[in-house]
Amino acid sequence: MAHKFTTDAIIGLEVHVQLNTKTKLFCSCPTNVAEPNTAICPTCLGHPGSKPVLNSKALEFATKLSLALGCTIAPTAVFSRKTYFYPDLVKNYQITQYEVPLGSHGIIILDIGKLIRIERVHLEEDPGALIHESGATLIDYNRSGIPLCEIVTHPDMHSPAEAREFMKKLLNILGYLGLFDQNTCVIKADANVSIREKNYERVEIKNITGFKEIERALTYEIERQKQQDVRRETRGWNAEKGTTYTLRLKETEEDYGYIVEPDLPLFEIDPNWIRAIKATIPELAEARAARWVSDWKIDETDAKIIAANIDVAELFETIAKKIDPVFSSRWVRREILRLLNDEKKELRETQFRAQELIELFKLLIDKKITDRIGQRIIEQLAKKQFSPAAYVKEQNLVMVADENTLEKICKTIIEQNKKAVQDYKNGEEKSLMFLIGQVMKQTKGTAAPNVVKELLKSLLA
Repeated sequence: MAHKFTTDAIIGLEVHVQLNTKTKLFCSCPTNVAEPNTAICPTCLGHPGSKPVLNSKALEFATKLSLALGCTIAPTAVFSRKTYFYPDLVKNYQITQYEVPLGSHGIIILDIGKLIRIERVHLEEDPGALIHESGATLIDYNRSGIPLCEIVTHPDMHSPAEAREFMKKLLNILGYLGLFDQNTCVIKADANVSIREKNYERVEIKNITGFKEIERALTYEIERQKQQDVRRETRGWNAEKGTTYTLRLKETEEDYGYIVEPDLPLFEIDPNWIRAIKATIPELAEARAARWVSDWKIDETDAKIIAANIDVAELFETIAKKIDPVFSSRWVRREILRLLNDEKKELRETQFRAQELIELFKLLIDKKITDRIGQRIIEQLAKKQFSPAAYVKEQNLVMVADENTLEKICKTIIEQNKKAVQDYKNGEEKSLMFLIGQVMKQTKGTAAPNVVKELLKSLLA
């Protein structure tokens, strides 16, 4: 899919990220309220005489993201009014940044080394939400004034797959910075796309949620443009039908009648404040993974997958300082991440601690327990904290490698499974794995698998 559109399409994204603040951008209304139209006040509803007050945490978060994207920070924060008329915009204007964005000239680098340039990063308030029910349209103004950070790219992407990868990398950075909560915050993208066959006439697709949907929407739209007449317009994305649809003819920036917001001052940004924020930015996922590969020689794919989640990455780093990093990376990726995926949980929702995992991994490296026992203990460590070494001793789970003991068990298993024995002798290799499994079952997973395999092959020769 990535190569199909490489030379045909030009794609730019405008990504709107809800910042994880407790209150709105210009008033003290809470951002996380369930009941419609209960988190509203004269300021976010634009009542006459009400005055906006800038949320300093939102400015800090937007600056932090700008710095993480490599942007240059403007010396002043300037806000403007963007005028348009729509039912969810109760004030008939949106407070945003237009003339001078907070951040500019950043980049995100795709895996193939391609640079996607960030044109601007700026703060703005969200309008309300339209809710369509039973033929009627309802409006919830709780979202009116929610702080958004908009990231605008240059049209540097040339395929839906590149756009999806960009969104995935951006989401990873947001997770590392701790300014976006996937459970409560919303991230949406507007995609601008044009193709060579239609003289690059630009079409905008509004409010696409999720990086998988970005790829789907762009794939559909590129094919549509190849088959139909194209005009400069704004379209919506219907995820259920997998199609775009016309919303309106595309506006120009002049149509919005921007003016500098008269109720807000120019905010001077202190270079010392910027340096203080920059100092709080952690080492990001790609740099962290590259360091692990370079310093610890762990598998590049393992490194990238582990580094994708900052909590898992920090847990791994703590373990890898005590236990062989290559060994630790395999177990963290294949067991801990598998369990988190299966349970659909975040690391913080489990009982995993580095101390117990270090103890467990040492038992595995020292061949005190089998991999199967290790997997069972990891599943239990996710639910409660205990000493793996003490548990192994109490439950008599120490790995059995004594050949005399295991030979007796192997002979019993051979006697009890004559069909599997005959199948193996007839050339069915999987029957040997079945017999090994029976020995492991008999020993409650404590038998050394490599010893069992050699004993069975010898006895069946």
